[in-house]
Amino acid sequence: MALACGVSVANVYFPQAVTPLVADGFGIAPGTAASVATVTQLGYAAGIFLLVPLGDRLPRRPLITVLLAVTGCALLAAGLAPATGPLVAAGAVVGLATVVPQLLLPLAAGLVAPDRRGAVIGTLQGGLIGGILLARTFGGVLGEQLGWRAPYLAAAALTGLLALVLGLALPSTAPAVRDRYPALLADTVRMLRTEPGLRRSALCQAALFGGFSAAWTALALLLTGPHYRLGAQAVGLLALIGAASMFCATAAGRRVDRHGPDRVNRWCTGATLAAAAVLTAGSAGGAPGLVALAAGLLLLDVAVQCSQVANQARIFALRPEARSRLNTAYMTCSFLGGSAGSWLGIRLHGQLGWPGVCGLIALAAVAALTALRAGVGR
Repeated sequence: MALACGVSVANVYFPQAVTPLVADGFGIAPGTAASVATVTQLGYAAGIFLLVPLGDRLPRRPLITVLLAVTGCALLAAGLAPATGPLVAAGAVVGLATVVPQLLLPLAAGLVAPDRRGAVIGTLQGGLIGGILLARTFGGVLGEQLGWRAPYLAAAALTGLLALVLGLALPSTAPAVRDRYPALLADTVRMLRTEPGLRRSALCQAALFGGFSAAWTALALLLTGPHYRLGAQAVGLLALIGAASMFCATAAGRRVDRHGPDRVNRWCTGATLAAAAVLTAGSAGGAPGLVALAAGLLLLDVAVQCSQVANQARIFALRPEARSRLNTAYMTCSFLGGSAGSWLGIRLHGQLGWPGVCGLIALAAVAALTALRAGVGR
């Protein structure tokens, strides 16, 4: 299940690494090419809101298999796209359908005892982190060698294989509720109002993930710009360093089981502030700048992913019969924050350069800490 989380979520993230290659291939501005990654993330947020609640209503195994098949077809269409418009449209469908990890996480949370839930979520989150970070290596290296279409076509084949494997390997589960689809969606929105723990988690992660997305979206523009003049492959190599954070997720889950999610969240906001300070030195260029980028991105990745483990452990303990809907509300907010971060990151990089992006990351950490201290909020 952890491997399935990683392979499927990678489809949302590898487009960030091939943005400069898409710009060159179609002869368009880098900011326009980056819209493919932004639209894919928006599609992912829409898919989480519209499709993940069905995990409480339908058997998860056939639902997951169908979504993976749709994702594979959309990836194939993106890899064969003749122009930017079809590529953006196919990217939106990829994001919409590749919500399988958000169905697997509630499934796993329901299969274990409460005192092990944090560790199990951490294990699946480790696979998810690996997919998020190694996706950029996959996209950057393969795209640099074979062109930007190659990552899409390879991902289509991998996703099709994953659909076959999960169709055979996942356990059968009975639906938790029999509510109609409109009622599921309405209840998802209602829980943001009625569940204070859900609000805290959603606001905290939306802020941190916004800073995370801003950093990784603007990174490709920084590395291929005048400070470094490197290729898309460099983004993938930096992602390899950040992949070390996948080993911290399980440890964070065990810490949540022992001490609760609040302590882990507070550490993560502090680490994000520290990462913003370290990343600022990346604008210096040269070897010192690359070292600062590597160290700052590793710290940022660890902070954001460990915060994710803590927040999901908190929400899955709220209402066992509504875990898919709780995860829907939480992840929709998170990825709306990520999409906003990508959009702001591109524009701040254009206006203020890399220091402007680092300032946005620091503001995101302050906003997350404010959400945590606000508690139930209003």
